[in-house]
Amino acid sequence: MFGLADLISLIVSAFIILPIVIFLRESGYVIVSFLLGVENPRLTIGSGPRVKKIGMFDIRKYYHLYSWFSYDSLKRQGKFAYVMLYAGPILVNLVVALTINAMLASGLIEEYTTFWDRFIFYAFYYVLFDIVPMKTANGMPNNGLIIYEMLRYGRRTDYNDEPFIPGTTEVEEQYQEEMEKIEEIKEQQKEVIEETADTKKEEKEQKAEIEKDKQEDKKELKQAEEHERAKKKKQEENRPER
Repeated sequence: MFGLADLISLIVSAFIILPIVIFLRESGYVIVSFLLGVENPRLTIGSGPRVKKIGMFDIRKYYHLYSWFSYDSLKRQGKFAYVMLYAGPILVNLVVALTINAMLASGLIEEYTTFWDRFIFYAFYYVLFDIVPMKTANGMPNNGLIIYEMLRYGRRTDYNDEPFIPGTTEVEEQYQEEMEKIEEIKEQQKEVIEETADTKKEEKEQKAEIEKDKQEDKKELKQAEEHERAKKKKQEENRPER
């Protein structure tokens, strides 16, 4: 039965453990890329509008299961360099998971064992889906398949023309274009709201004018009736008695 304790565990896993595991995975690219002489590295954390950029870390507004690494070029290139680059995420998650598991087994970690068990589970989960060669969305190979193709053929063999890891400069250009589009949409929405507000104001003024005309018409009609009654009364008073 799914109870409150399971709900709490699910929330902790979705909003704490998984983002940390994904961040560690992407940091594997960062560590290896620095050894290979990376140029313009960036680790984007989250999605949506930028909150702050600290060095190579690009922090976005909506932080959940979305972090990725980008770079422009490597000084050291070749089959071995790319094998190491794509093995980085696998090695980092594997080392972290094995280390925590050893600490649990030896009794060095005695508190929050459920949390650490789940952390190890998700770390090995990503190791499994990274290390087993397979194709993912849009026919893109995963890290295991990239490593396999590099070792066997020395190049990528899939039909997809998209880069395995996006370029930082290209990512920044796309981000700026997206932000410009968002600003344009906001301006359009603002104009629509202002036009709607103006229309409502005009309608309100028209209604007020119509109501004012009605009141004036009623007043004039009332005055005319009173005048007519006064006229008739005067006529009756001036009428000679028989």
